[in-house]
Amino acid sequence: MRVKKVQNVYQLAFMPKLFPVNCYLIEEQEGLTLVDCALGFAARDIALAAKTIGKPITEIALTHAHVDHVGALDALKKQFPAAQISISAREAKILRGDSSASPEDAGKPVKGGTPKNIQTPPDRLLKEGDRVGSLEVVSSPGHSPGSISFFDRRTGVLIAGDAFQTRGGTAVSGTFKPLFPFPAMATWDKRTALQSAKKLTLLQPAFLAVGHGRMLEQPVRFMEQAIRDAEQKVKP
Repeated sequence: MRVKKVQNVYQLAFMPKLFPVNCYLIEEQEGLTLVDCALGFAARDIALAAKTIGKPITEIALTHAHVDHVGALDALKKQFPAAQISISAREAKILRGDSSASPEDAGKPVKGGTPKNIQTPPDRLLKEGDRVGSLEVVSSPGHSPGSISFFDRRTGVLIAGDAFQTRGGTAVSGTFKPLFPFPAMATWDKRTALQSAKKLTLLQPAFLAVGHGRMLEQPVRFMEQAIRDAEQKVKP
């Protein structure tokens, strides 16, 4: 695991062969908010990072329910039983193992690796404008039907899950990058993902933190270029 700190955010980067994945610890006054949980093997190192910082994990907020973002959830809930688990209502269904299309999905099936045996239920279902500690919830569907992002208006840090990737080049979810194609392959709806990317860019973040790839400082020009690239590939 590699740790990088920006403002009050710690990026925890795990580097299994061919599939690097990130999660994030946000330091609050009394505890830590964990955004996403990486893969199952990451639980020990996430807990160790929290111990090193010196605060308990009190919130676990999930951008979406793909297995590489929720894999360590059960193990972490056992280690931090007081932690409140938060996810969007649509993704809560996927977290339960139900990847069938819902009426609001226009019949489009959920793609990507979905969990089969997560036992931890959410305590809170998030919607646009809700807050988890210092983080504001921003609805950003596309990669999955109920994806959300988290924005700290004090620091300008945007944690966007898989709405963007920076591994293999900055890209909107659904844009195929040969050096790291997996987020594109797992994207539920490219057109919706493009609209969410435009929405997130309007926040003018100072830092972009994603599920796959390095954090970007002053990322707007990279996000805008990624949007232009996606527009060329999404059919009108």
